[in-house]
Amino acid sequence: MKIKTFKVERWMNEYEEQCTYNLAETCIDSLTIKELLELAGEDVSEYMTRLADTRLTYGHIFGSPELLKGIAGLYENVGPEDIIPLHGAIGANNQVITTLIEPGDNMLSVMPTYQQHYSIPESIGADVRIINLTLENDFLPDLDQMRSLVDGNTRMITINNPNNPSGSLIPVDVMKEIVEIARSVDAYVLCDEVYRGISEDGSYMPSIVDIYEKGISVGSMSKTFSLAGLRLGWIVSKDKDLIHACHERRDYDTISCGAIDDRLAALALANKDKIFERNRGILLKNRQILDQWVSETPEVYYKRPVAGTTALVYYRKDMPSHELCVKLLEEKGVLFTPGECFEMEGAVRIGYAFDSRLLREGLDKFAEFLREI
Repeated sequence: MKIKTFKVERWMNEYEEQCTYNLAETCIDSLTIKELLELAGEDVSEYMTRLADTRLTYGHIFGSPELLKGIAGLYENVGPEDIIPLHGAIGANNQVITTLIEPGDNMLSVMPTYQQHYSIPESIGADVRIINLTLENDFLPDLDQMRSLVDGNTRMITINNPNNPSGSLIPVDVMKEIVEIARSVDAYVLCDEVYRGISEDGSYMPSIVDIYEKGISVGSMSKTFSLAGLRLGWIVSKDKDLIHACHERRDYDTISCGAIDDRLAALALANKDKIFERNRGILLKNRQILDQWVSETPEVYYKRPVAGTTALVYYRKDMPSHELCVKLLEEKGVLFTPGECFEMEGAVRIGYAFDSRLLREGLDKFAEFLREI
């Protein structure tokens, strides 16, 4: 199997350790184990003593009851039988695509999005039809284009909500129209929901599995839970055939998730309200800092993100994004992700969900850099 270089991951691997200001990070300010335990109201010493007695077997092959209950609590009317724990959202996306897609199938993917959604099916031999998200359309899918691209051979539509890298959020009425398009050709809808969970007003964010019988949600502990180090994600779907098929493949590539990952993830999920309250505060404060900076900086423009942890910021300079990001890192110590990693030019992806002071300093360094060039 030949597959394209995973541009965003290769970029992070090469440059992440070289920066002073990491504005390429996409997780909300990561928690330490101690911080997680304190948020959960646990005595740290006692908990760690109990954890030390954990026997490192395979554990619960299909996820502990506590973990499954916690994941189910992120959705409406989902039971343990609808959930498959996997190694991060990256494992979950891969599992769904490689299970469903065969050579000769066609599928639809939005762009920009996480590269898994189009490069994996391309490597399998599928006909991947791209729906370009644009600034002019608020980075929302063009429904007329989507209708024109589906046919009787369409196996799956894959979307990303909230969107990485733009921070857009598909409204529920638009999601329902996407569902009707998929239903018209009996296609699955895979929705990468790894940034789902924290809305601006604190309200519940509907999932694809809440509104479509062939909807597939992928989530993880990485972004909105600030626990990427656990490497724990999941598939949720009410489609029994899909769940069975993924379990069949999971025996070959996963077996089970880590016992300690499972235990800490279950603890975090049981205390999701406390974690989301912490993380909502970080997001709202830093989104305002980013928005103010853009309004003060004539060299850039964007569509304000309304969800997730990232934004696409366009710059008014005639320079390829990869070259710009390398020069910015070398001269100012600021790390962004080039738009080129998302098949776009003239823009960079900025992650803003971490220390507010570092965010503002990094943004000011970027403005300084743009004026100097």
